[in-house]
Amino acid sequence: MSDSRITNLAKVIVDYSVKIKPGDQVFITTAPVATPLVQELYRLIVQRGGHALPVVDLPGLNPIFFEHANDEQLAYISPIMKHVMENFDVRLAIGSQTNTRELSAANPAKQAARQRAMRPISQTFMDRSASGALRWNVTLFPTDAYAQDAEMSLADFEDFVYSACLCDQPDPVAAWQAVARKQQMLVDWLAGKREVHLTGPDTDLTVGIAGRSFVNCCGDKNMPDGEVFTGPEETKVNGHVRFSFPAIYQSREVSDVRIWFEDGVAVKWSAAKNEEFLTQMLTSDEGARRLGEFAFGANFGIQRFIKNILFDEKIGGTVHMAFGGGYPETGSINRSAIHWDMICDLRAGGEVTVDGELFAKDGKYMLWE
Repeated sequence: MSDSRITNLAKVIVDYSVKIKPGDQVFITTAPVATPLVQELYRLIVQRGGHALPVVDLPGLNPIFFEHANDEQLAYISPIMKHVMENFDVRLAIGSQTNTRELSAANPAKQAARQRAMRPISQTFMDRSASGALRWNVTLFPTDAYAQDAEMSLADFEDFVYSACLCDQPDPVAAWQAVARKQQMLVDWLAGKREVHLTGPDTDLTVGIAGRSFVNCCGDKNMPDGEVFTGPEETKVNGHVRFSFPAIYQSREVSDVRIWFEDGVAVKWSAAKNEEFLTQMLTSDEGARRLGEFAFGANFGIQRFIKNILFDEKIGGTVHMAFGGGYPETGSINRSAIHWDMICDLRAGGEVTVDGELFAKDGKYMLWE
C-alpha cells in the first residue's frame, strides 16, 4: 500500500519548495531505495511541464573510489556535472543511504583532496543559488540505516521524518507558510544588529553580524526546514565553543569538538574521536577555518539528535555554525571547498544576547514567549 505522506512530500517539494514550471530542467540525485519518492517527484515534474533527469547513485561506489583513486582521478571534474551545475534550473537531492558509515575507513587526505577539487562546482552552486538562477531542495527518504542511527524502528523513524516535514498535516503547504511567517519575526528583529554573544557549557563566543542578512529557511531549500541563518563577518568571531553533538561529515563522526577562535580564524581545536579527520578538513584550504554560516535552529517539532544534519541543525533552541563556504546572499565572502555544520545545544544553561539584549535563554526565543 502506498504511503500518502510520500505523495504529500513530493507535492510540497515540487509546488512549494522549488515551484516547478514548464521547461525547467530538473536534476535529481538519489539511490535505488528512494524509488517511491522519485516516482512521485518524476510524475509531478512531468505533469508540470518540466524535464527531469534522475541520476541514481549505487551503494558502495564511494569507498571503492577513495581506496583506489590516484591524484588525477581525485582532481577530475565530470563535464556532465559541470554542465548541470552551470545550466540546470533545479537540483533535488534525496538522502537515501543504506550505510551511513561507508566512508568511515576512507583516507582523510584523499577526502580533503577531493573536496578541494570540487570547490569550483560548490562555488557555482552557491553563486547560482544566491542569484536565483538555481532552485534546489535537499530532503530525505527514510531507510533502515537512518533509523538505526536514530535508534528507532523504521516505522517510528518514518513517522518522525514525515511529521518534521509537516507531511502529516491536512495542508502541508499552508503549514510551511505559517512557519515562514513566524520565523520572519526573528529575521526582522535581527536586521541591522552587530554582534551575537553565546554563553553556555564550555562556550563563550562572540560573532560579528554587522552588515549581514539573515535568511528565513522555511521549506524551500531543505525539507524539513526551520532555521534562520547568516554569514558572519569573516574576522569577527572570537572566543571558544564546544559542539554538543557529534559532528558528522562525509560519513565520519567526530565527537566532542572544541574550537578556539581569534579574529575569525579557528586557531586551536580538539576532538575526542577522529581528530585527524577534523584537522584534515579544517586545513584543507584557506577558508576552511572560518565560519561561512551561523544559524538559529527553530523547528521545535525536532527535539532529538538523530545523527543526520538535515534534521539535527533544525532542533529548536540550538545554534549551528558551518566551517567553510558561505552563502553570498547573506553577505558572506568566505570561500572554501568544505561546508561543515556543527551544532551547539543551548537548551540547558545557554544564553544568547544580541547587541547586549537577551534574544534566547535555555533554547527559548524571547520574541516567541
